[in-house]
Order: sequence, then structure tokens, then C-alpha cells
Amino acid sequence: MTGPHDWGYGQDDGPSEWYKSYPVAQGNRQSPIDIVPAKAVYDPSLKPLNICYESCTSLNISNNGHSVMVEFEDADDKTAISGGPFENPFRLKQLHFHWGTKPSQGSEHTVDGKPFPSELHLVHWNARKYATFGEAAAAPDGLAVIGVFLEIGNEHANMNRLTDAFYMVKFKGTKAQFRSFNPKCLLPLSLDYWTYPGSLTTPPLNESVTWIVLKEPIKISEKQLEKFRTLLFTAEEDQRIQMVDNFRPPQPLRGRVVRASFKA
Repeated sequence: MTGPHDWGYGQDDGPSEWYKSYPVAQGNRQSPIDIVPAKAVYDPSLKPLNICYESCTSLNISNNGHSVMVEFEDADDKTAISGGPFENPFRLKQLHFHWGTKPSQGSEHTVDGKPFPSELHLVHWNARKYATFGEAAAAPDGLAVIGVFLEIGNEHANMNRLTDAFYMVKFKGTKAQFRSFNPKCLLPLSLDYWTYPGSLTTPPLNESVTWIVLKEPIKISEKQLEKFRTLLFTAEEDQRIQMVDNFRPPQPLRGRVVRASFKA
């Protein structure tokens, strides 16, 4: 018997059902969204994004039954983002991915209605203002998430370090040590971005996220994307269900304005 807060991406527990346990799913600042570049407003007051991951300490890689995640030590502000729309630095907490069964879907955000095969999320929290990640995750200005689109192209050398570790976390609830991985290697050259006020894209769907969606995608090979699809939604003792299509579709904008850091 599943509890009230079991959620997933299936027919019965997928995004269209989440509002039953998480009413905020129908709120006014839900994510992801479809970004329409022509409707984004260039804001010259937006500062360049400053991403400082130099002294970044990764701890582990895990399969939480919804995605594959890498967690980072977040005891100080050394690994943080600042600038952009932010007053305070935000500390890196974890990164995870969303992907599809086929390359025509997989990302959460879309651009002009077009999805990408996958999307990377780098999750940060406002440690100047809040004492813990949990406290920040409940506050309207508590989290900052960088979204990076992945498209199919040449192999991404730095992605191999990650995909080569997937065999250790094939099943839901598994975790493995994963040290000295610097996610800076997963960022595109250009840090031009769109930004808007939004939410977590998975339950509890808190409306606590300032989104930074990078305009320039990174490329990975079809073979590397295939590695993501070897992961499972299920635990070792369960009947195997392939982890794919773990994305929430775009949500209504409800009057929000998407700002651009660059001139279209």
C-alpha cells in the first residue's frame, strides 16, 4: 500500500496527480515553464552570474527513486553562486538530472515549446539568510536553481566521470561515495541566462526557487544519454522499472515575467 506522499512519474502517481497531496501544485509560481525568448524582457540591471565552484567538495552520488543526484558539502560559502539577480551568495547543495525515453523529450523547461533530451539542475540555498537547507526551501527567496539544457552531439568528456558511476546507483535507495567532482565542468561557455520566480519541480513543489535557466545548452552523446536510461525507479527487490521521463511538464506562467540577462 502506498502512502499519501508517494509520488512518481507514472500514470497513477505522476505530475497530473501531485496536486492531490500537494495543493501548491496549482499555485501561481510553479515550475518548469515554457520560455518564449521573444517575450522575455532584457533587464540591463541584471548582473553577470558569478559561479564560484573552485573549492567544491562532492560527497556522494545517489538514486533517490526519482533521479540521480550528487550531493556537495555546503558548510561554507566557498562553493556558491552570486551576482545575477541575487543579493546574497547561494551555496551549492546538490545536482540532479531529468531525461526522457527518447531525445525528443526529457527536459523540464522548454524554449519556444521545444523540449531538450535532458536538463541538469544545480540546486543552491541562501545560507546568509537561513540556517538550514530545509528552512531555505520553505522561503520565497530561499533557493536558486541553475537549469542547463543537454542536447545530443559529441561526447562530453567530463560527463563520463558521472555516467561511469551510474552502475553503483542503479537501484532506488542506493548511494556511493563520489569525491572531487567539480560541476563547473558541466557548464556551457556562455552564462547568458533567463530568470524568473518559480518552484521546485518535484514534490513538495515549494514556491521558493529563483530560476536561472542558461541559454546555451551543453552537448552529450547519445551513448552517454543511454547511460541515464540504465538507472531504475525501483529498488533491487522490486520489479524493474526503467528510470525515464522523470520530468514535469511546463506550468502556466500566471502573469510572471521572464527576464533575460542578454539582448535577444
